[in-house]
Amino acid sequence: MSHSTHAAQYQEAAVRSASPGQLVVMVYDHLLLHLRRTRLAVEQGNAELRAASLDRARVALGELLATLDRERGGEIAAQLSGVYAFLLGELTDFGRRPSVARLDRIIGMADELRGAFAAVAQTAAPVREVA
Repeated sequence: MSHSTHAAQYQEAAVRSASPGQLVVMVYDHLLLHLRRTRLAVEQGNAELRAASLDRARVALGELLATLDRERGGEIAAQLSGVYAFLLGELTDFGRRPSVARLDRIIGMADELRGAFAAVAQTAAPVREVA
């Protein structure tokens, strides 16, 4: 088996065993990875990488938005929905008019949110199935 096959199997196992909070943190990690790749692509003048990374960042934000539990999340879910919609709008505008300063603000916001979710996921009691 190749290294990439082992890595994919490891990642799949991590996702399958993760709590809902840990899954959200994983999506944030994916988002931040692609935002940082987008930034690097802008600095390097690599339009192809910029477009691909920006698209993947949008997909991650879309996933965060689509998986919000508005019923159980109440006001917090409504506020997060607004934040995610704002960030998606910023990324769309960034696609038309790239600005490293704007992207840095987006990365900063996403990083803060990731930190908050990571703290909650870490303190949440693990869910165990009863046989």
